[in-house]
Amino acid sequence: MEKQGKLLIIGIGPGALEHITGRALAALEESEAVIGYNTYVELIKPLLKHQEIVGTGMTEEVSRAQEAVRRAEAGQSIAVISSGDAGVYGMAGLVYEVLIERGWKRAGGVEVEVIPGISAIQSCSSLLGAPIMHDACTISLSDHLTPWESIAARVDAAGAADFVIAFYNPRSGKRKRQIEEARSILLRYRDPSTPVGIVKSAYRDRQQTVVTTLQDMLEHEIGMLSTVVVGNSATTVYEGLMVTPRGYERKYSLGAETQALKPHERLRTAAEPWSLAAAAVAAEAAAEAAAEVNNAAGPMGSAAASAAARTELPKAFASAVSPAAQFEASELEVSPALGSRRYSGAQMALLAELAGDEGQLVCTRDGHFLLRSSGAEQEDKAYRLAKAGLNVSLPGDFVRVKTCGFCELRKEDGLNAAIRLHKLLHGRPVPRELQIGVAGCGMACSSAVLEDIGIVYSKGSFELYLGGKRSGRGAHAGSLVREGMNEDELIAAVTAIALRYGSQGKINERFYTFFQQGGHNE
Repeated sequence: MEKQGKLLIIGIGPGALEHITGRALAALEESEAVIGYNTYVELIKPLLKHQEIVGTGMTEEVSRAQEAVRRAEAGQSIAVISSGDAGVYGMAGLVYEVLIERGWKRAGGVEVEVIPGISAIQSCSSLLGAPIMHDACTISLSDHLTPWESIAARVDAAGAADFVIAFYNPRSGKRKRQIEEARSILLRYRDPSTPVGIVKSAYRDRQQTVVTTLQDMLEHEIGMLSTVVVGNSATTVYEGLMVTPRGYERKYSLGAETQALKPHERLRTAAEPWSLAAAAVAAEAAAEAAAEVNNAAGPMGSAAASAAARTELPKAFASAVSPAAQFEASELEVSPALGSRRYSGAQMALLAELAGDEGQLVCTRDGHFLLRSSGAEQEDKAYRLAKAGLNVSLPGDFVRVKTCGFCELRKEDGLNAAIRLHKLLHGRPVPRELQIGVAGCGMACSSAVLEDIGIVYSKGSFELYLGGKRSGRGAHAGSLVREGMNEDELIAAVTAIALRYGSQGKINERFYTFFQQGGHNE
């Protein structure tokens, strides 16, 4: 019976002998010949005692795979080596392709074992800190075997999806533009200050590590021995190390000795408002809220209700002023239409007329007006203001939905979400005034992230921030609890949170306190 040959396809790791796995060492020991690229063979020569060495140069990968298969079919145990992991841009796939071409079958054919190694994305990341703690991908910029159009499309997709990206084969003596083009693509999606790590010859002689930015990365040496790791939108640099948060800060207080959520509570759907399961629960709540709002036009038994129906006032105003007695208040809050920060001359004249000689117009920090006047005919004043295209609310502990100016409607993709939230929630009673801010782009220049609930539309999706505090010595931005949301997911989540705060918040409890105590997760 003929001796059965064997192919041992080995990833030798980054290069240092101590980073080769135990199984890889054993496989080398049992092999009769070692086939590989000359540089990689040199890295492991101290480990080779009895093996025949077959080393070849660059671009000889196919001949190496063919020779390995031929020898294995002749009954030898052959080690085919790759740096890093043999299954990541290594020899494993090519050896299988050659075997397939020769009609190899797993049953009866030569035995094949692929032995994993530490890939460059892992070894380089360990030197840079912890940049791949969240979703990451690898992209080879070599277009010797792959059309550049395909590579560019992958870079674009990874950039849009906010992946951490490890670029393999970033540049060579003849390929200089590819890394420049990749950087240009990423700058469409990422801030120029995005952290970038460049590692040359990880765990080998002449190792070099640089932490820079997407803006400045091309000022540093990048070659065939380099791996370039580009962080995502959350990646930070601390003490010269790149760190990409995994998301623990959304659920845990990293500086506290005792966590608000007990171990048995931490995997509940209620503790993860950003999850798919929570979105389904929130969608049900939003549907119920929408039905409630739509039914609000039923018999209300008050002059205010009939006026709202008669004049088609915004639903939020109608819900805020339902009891006729509330019109005895001396103030009305007046603001421009959603997405605008402008008052027309006619609107200003109307405000002045309604204030009269004895009344006042007080400008708020949001650019709105408090119309202070006699309580007489407040209902009629509200009707006239709404008819003039202004938003009218009662001041007090109600939900407030406000927006940026959407750059004079040049960036209005997020406006529809604000309008829907305004219809659903604006004017609803809550334990303490609840501010919902909507920003139409990633600049968030309206400081939406400082509001109780902040919404930022950026790069085709929404980010949701909770628990901001806009003023005072303890002012702070809200916590980013979810990103990549579409409009329906956003509406469902915000509606569920606002309704929960309205029903479960304590009297006079501010939303940021409710949020910090985990009330939004109940």
